[in-house]
Amino acid sequence: MNPLLQKLQPYPFERLRQLFAGVTPPADQAPISLGIGEPRHPTPAFIEQALSGNLAGLSVYPATAGTPALREAFANWLSTRYGLQVDGHKHTLPVNGSREALFAFTQTVVDSSKPDPVVLCPNPFYQIYEGAALLAGATPYYVPSIASKNFAVDWASVPEDIWQRTQLIFVCSPGNPTGAVMPLDEWKKLFELSDRYGFVIASDECYSEIYFRDEPPLGGMQAAAQLGRSDFRRLVSFTSLSKRSNVPGLRSGFVAGDAELIKAFTLYRTYQGGAMSPPVQAASIAAWGDERHVEDNREQYRRKFAEVTPVLSAVMDVQLPDASFYLWAGVPAYMGLSDTEFARELYAQYNVTVLPGSYLARDFNGSNPGAGRIRMALVAQTAECLEAAQRIAQFIQSWKKA
Repeated sequence: MNPLLQKLQPYPFERLRQLFAGVTPPADQAPISLGIGEPRHPTPAFIEQALSGNLAGLSVYPATAGTPALREAFANWLSTRYGLQVDGHKHTLPVNGSREALFAFTQTVVDSSKPDPVVLCPNPFYQIYEGAALLAGATPYYVPSIASKNFAVDWASVPEDIWQRTQLIFVCSPGNPTGAVMPLDEWKKLFELSDRYGFVIASDECYSEIYFRDEPPLGGMQAAAQLGRSDFRRLVSFTSLSKRSNVPGLRSGFVAGDAELIKAFTLYRTYQGGAMSPPVQAASIAAWGDERHVEDNREQYRRKFAEVTPVLSAVMDVQLPDASFYLWAGVPAYMGLSDTEFARELYAQYNVTVLPGSYLARDFNGSNPGAGRIRMALVAQTAECLEAAQRIAQFIQSWKKA
């Protein structure tokens, strides 16, 4: 067996199951889960129809690069969303969701023959970053997000010797779990560091279409173009239909950016067997070409967060994020509970599931930046999310009285 498998840590949801082991929640309260970030709004009918109407494509082997029409759909969307002019053939590639692409791209980029390669991850983070780095033979280095600075990642805290060994850096904007969007000046810093040290930037942007203010979140390629880096050197962005179009089961997204990196990634995926099936390609073309359903989806989240956030902000440290569908909330200090204790007691008393923040981060340099916080995924319908928020508020208030 690959000995690197022994370095992988349990996934947060496995740890959550272990945390709840032996707990019997109240039977008179229906279970509500805010734990998993799985979109639960209905899939648009036109996407389902595009999928079922193209089953004839199952009779052929798909190409790793996808059809010209699919990559043209990617290029058109990048133009509409970010004002970018790209060559769909050179700068884009279909992937079966961002999760597998983030993992596979890491295997493409990391050169384990060099001494002590490093992959930088924000902390807290999406656990695929860590697992991909470990299985590529690299060492993850965890860079903390700073609560007092809108959860900006503290890139300045990375020492010189780490930068010198860094081969890949993961950026997640809008962030999971914080919802923070990285501004242009932060992108400028990262590009300058990339030029100095030669590392690649993988920009995870799967939450880019769920936002609450008038201006959409800045994308990595958009930032590069604004800074005169129209070749997108050492940058690849990852995006997905899962959250944007409520089709997590479709497993469809694309990567875009540096043409040389896309070329190398295409070669890797040709051997990996990462081609997208023709029916999924047809449904994806339909989805990327329509913005009305995305606007409707965004409006649903806006209404939901507008109702839920005030209920929770009255009893805990939480505010409307820049984007994404998470609330990243601080456990009230007076309760004397850790984030794991809070989650367990909430489940035991009110049958509501939230994810402890420490499960999404790592103890590093003496602290865990997720400790004392919880992540709540507002993916269910508004009434259910509001009911969960009210139960959480009641739980906190009853604890204070006790």
